[in-house]
Amino acid sequence: MALPGRPGPSSALALTPHDAELRTAARHLARRRFLTVSAAAAALAFTTQLPARGAFAAPRSDGARITENPFTLGVASGDPLPDSVLIWTRLAPEPFTPDGGLGQQQVEVAWEVALDESFVLVVRRGTVLAHPEYAHSVRVDVKGLDAGSHYYYRFRTGTWISPAGRTRTAPPAGDGTARLRLAAVACQAYHHGYYTAHGHLAREDVDVVFHLGDYLYEYAVDSAGGARAYTDVVLPSVFNREATTLADYRMRYALYKSDPDLRAVHAAHPFVVTWDDHETENNYAADVDENGSDPARFLTRRAAAYRAYWENQPLRADQRPEGPDARLYRRLRWGTLAQFDILDTRQYRSDQAYGDTAHVPGPESDDPARSLTGDAQERWLIDGWGTSTALWNVMPQQVTFSQRKLDLNAEARMSMDAWDGYRANRGRLVAGAKAAGVDNWLVLTGDVHVGYAFDIKDDFDDPGSPTLGTELTCTSVTSGMNGSEHPANRDTYLRANPHLRFYDGRRGYVRVELDRAHARADFRVVPAVTTPGAPVSTAASFVTEAGSPGLTPV
Repeated sequence: MALPGRPGPSSALALTPHDAELRTAARHLARRRFLTVSAAAAALAFTTQLPARGAFAAPRSDGARITENPFTLGVASGDPLPDSVLIWTRLAPEPFTPDGGLGQQQVEVAWEVALDESFVLVVRRGTVLAHPEYAHSVRVDVKGLDAGSHYYYRFRTGTWISPAGRTRTAPPAGDGTARLRLAAVACQAYHHGYYTAHGHLAREDVDVVFHLGDYLYEYAVDSAGGARAYTDVVLPSVFNREATTLADYRMRYALYKSDPDLRAVHAAHPFVVTWDDHETENNYAADVDENGSDPARFLTRRAAAYRAYWENQPLRADQRPEGPDARLYRRLRWGTLAQFDILDTRQYRSDQAYGDTAHVPGPESDDPARSLTGDAQERWLIDGWGTSTALWNVMPQQVTFSQRKLDLNAEARMSMDAWDGYRANRGRLVAGAKAAGVDNWLVLTGDVHVGYAFDIKDDFDDPGSPTLGTELTCTSVTSGMNGSEHPANRDTYLRANPHLRFYDGRRGYVRVELDRAHARADFRVVPAVTTPGAPVSTAASFVTEAGSPGLTPV
């Protein structure tokens, strides 16, 4: 979603000295190419550069020579499985520099996982190398853990010990676990305010957090931190330009993770992450960027953005990019209570119809060949529903799924960037869910910077048609700055969309409790994000009963 004050097209897309690593990595090109882009595009879009080996290996350090705290970006965990969880950190004693202050040396890092926060009862430990090729990020897929259990983890290099994180594993496969608490967050523009919502979420009793995209924004951040209006901090000028190169994106993640509330929420809960557009560039679609640039150049940028995303998130090796491609959509399970089908609605989509503006749907947007998911992901999703044994089928994804008319005209405008611009694709998913007998379908959505609750209808134009599921939109953490309880278009949207049951424009997150009888959603909001320390409250709560879709206010 576009933000006010976006800079114009950046000239930084031309190859610069910052792209030296891209040129080097281009020698390691994979044989596969992305779509039908020319060989020149493939040459620019580097694959993941593997750490050097043998005689060409980078010098190794045990961390003893590191004189400043290297754990400035905190710790995180993610994608819990019944017997394992991924733990992450990134060494950066000088986080606002391109190499994090560690140059090209490999650094040995020890890790341990314990049953207690004092680390007396350590159950797993080991060592791993932090490679400069991966920005000294560290990830360990800790295996052999007990299902449905909480653990504490930390890292050590030299004399430095990281903060401790708390994580957990999923219940055993086939387990009839009775309850799950999750939260969904999205859209955290650093320059639009403080991460107060993350601070509150860090103290919530939830099992897992889903981040639904726009973890960072590519836009420039001035020396005062934008709306944060720092008086005691001066940010380096390196941030006061749009991120386009690998170094830019790496440092932008460092800026975001410098926030203590973001570090706290990662340390408190395992995350399941997926991207939207701003982790790369506003409203891009596959290999098409916002400004219609040469696809070869944009894929170079996309490769840099995808690689930095993987380096800075608790993701397994299966999600590591190959050049401008990464398999981010994936499936997780929580016993027989819930199946999570995490989507990627950016990488494979057809370009937005009608110039990516709000428009009345028509032949261009309704072309059956158009897709938001791509054919392979669509088949994967529908096939997964067909084999699901879960009570709740949860679909964490990015853009508004339900129909959303933007005005009261007989032929209403809709967003061409959301599922309304890809109605044939949405129709196939609805048909697939019905054919698979998905009775308890829950869609989690980000992107729009407001909280919505929708009944998903069989026919959105007929309020009396069957309700097939529920969509919950989690608002933004900061994006859009301070929101209001009643946005100016609220009444219009509620009248134009009878299946829209709730609309609130404040910042925050949605907390969801699933059990065998119902799902309860609490929309948690803060009154302001441009000043720190705002309290959190519940704006509204809804329940949908298992086997009987439809939202009921609590």
